[in-house]
Amino acid sequence: MLQAAIKVLVTAVLVVAISEIAKRSTMIGGIIASLPLTSLLAFVWLYGETGDTARIASLSVTIFWYVLPSLVLFLTLPMLLAHGVGFWPSLLIASALTFASYLLMAALLGRFGVTL
Repeated sequence: MLQAAIKVLVTAVLVVAISEIAKRSTMIGGIIASLPLTSLLAFVWLYGETGDTARIASLSVTIFWYVLPSLVLFLTLPMLLAHGVGFWPSLLIASALTFASYLLMAALLGRFGVTL
């Protein structure tokens, strides 16, 4: 239970820190947010709990394939906002398009025999 609480605390502090940094500089906030910090934390937590490097390698490959459709969010959100769509509708639409992109990627990977 303590380990789970530490995970939540570290992750929350990281998200809040990025948000606070972005208030001062979107460039620095963006650079920090673009780092694969969530993935790195997941690798550390998974290794600490299992010591299973094969599982970490598999997770890393899976993350690689699913980073690609996540880019849809970062393309559509600013486009929608630039066209005058409100923040919440833009976020909803961009999230829905990103989810659809994940489904498409999963289908494409399956079609080409990539198993994750």
